Amino acid sequence: MASEAVRDQNNRNEGENRDPGFCGKLMNKVVEFPRKLKKLGQDDPRRIVHSLKVGLAVLLVSLLYYFQPLYDGLGATAMWAVLTVVVVFEFSVGATLGRGLNRILATFLAGALGFGVHHLANLSGKTAHPILIGVFVFLLAASVTFLRFFPRLKARYDYGLLIFILTFCLISVSGYRDEEILEMAHKRVSTILIGAFTAVFVCVLICPVWAGDDLHNSVANNIEKLGSFLEGFGDEYFKVAGNAESNKALLQGYSSVLNSKQSEESQANFARWEPRHGKFRYRHPWKHYLKIGTLTRQCAYRIDTLNGYLNSEIQTPLNIQSNKVQELCMKMSSESGKALKELAWALKTMTKPCSAASCHITKSRAAANNLKSLLKTSAALLGSQGIHLLDIVPAITVASLLSDVVSYAEQIEKSIHELSSFSHVQFKSAEPTKALQPCNSSASSTNDNVPHLVITIHKLPSQQEIGSKQGAAN
Repeated sequence: MASEAVRDQNNRNEGENRDPGFCGKLMNKVVEFPRKLKKLGQDDPRRIVHSLKVGLAVLLVSLLYYFQPLYDGLGATAMWAVLTVVVVFEFSVGATLGRGLNRILATFLAGALGFGVHHLANLSGKTAHPILIGVFVFLLAASVTFLRFFPRLKARYDYGLLIFILTFCLISVSGYRDEEILEMAHKRVSTILIGAFTAVFVCVLICPVWAGDDLHNSVANNIEKLGSFLEGFGDEYFKVAGNAESNKALLQGYSSVLNSKQSEESQANFARWEPRHGKFRYRHPWKHYLKIGTLTRQCAYRIDTLNGYLNSEIQTPLNIQSNKVQELCMKMSSESGKALKELAWALKTMTKPCSAASCHITKSRAAANNLKSLLKTSAALLGSQGIHLLDIVPAITVASLLSDVVSYAEQIEKSIHELSSFSHVQFKSAEPTKALQPCNSSASSTNDNVPHLVITIHKLPSQQEIGSKQGAAN
């Protein structure tokens, strides 16, 4: 009986561990799909609004097909308006404006050029007509395609160059068989204008998403993530007493900063197309955000190396906890983290960086200089404390990386100061409580509990005052 019970239990376990098969996998995917949709909408509710906006824009231009008077004027070319909305409508206002203007300008230029080539080919006679059209199509398609390799043109006008090739070939080649080329070009331009303006109208007026706002907040949030890591790194690495709980889960937010280059460049490119909105004026220095973002990523690369020491099997021995190296490393990490958080707050609120950020950077730089002086001392000092040089090699490496982090924090502060100094950037002054925050040096902060002796110095009387007083007494 016991053997049968064991056999039944083994069969049940095998049934549970058996491959669910195609139907089981399909059911799991069907159940998982709504969860993914819900999470996608919860991560950024603007995605739901964007989907509704695209549906509304497509519905509006579809009316060109539904109403007979509109259809009689445009005919089957009304479908170009629907296609224009689908390909032009993007998530942000800047991206939509960029694609819309690219499509409109490219269509105008290519249509005019295609009509001119068709007219020139007609003047050359029937024999040379197809030859001239073929030559012009080849030359323009090849030259415009080559222009797409230029980085600046590809970044801002790549879509327009593609539409230019498409429209030119459509007008010039189809004009060889169709005599009503002017009417065809007119209808194509009209429908594209209708579609582009409809997309821009819906995108701007209904819950607009500004690429400039996204870039501004993204750069500020990235700086804040680095500050959060640095504030908790010292306690986590040196295992300070009283901080036994691991904060490693909170120290992984910086990882998204490492791969932020492409998104920041795209947002900066789209932001240049956007009109004045909110606190951002015309000619806002979006390129300067790329400079700050580059410095932030370079700092994040050092922090990523620091994070590797948290997971490394080679850790700093516990007998070094009382060493001066640990104290200075923790000072550098903590003060740099506080400085970056202050700078992130200043950038996010568009407030001029207050003295608190400079104060924290000054303290971290002082700790870095003290650490350099300490490391220049002889190894005999370490030996007198019973510490081997090889034991503190990890701590010295961490100290070197933290010194680089301090340098990048200084450069980030300088870049934000430069951004706030531009004449067409609206940065408000810091609050008095933050701006007047005292910056205590490391020496004064360590002697706050020492009794103070107040010495009052009075001005000594001169010889003339003494003589006049003696004369008055006599």
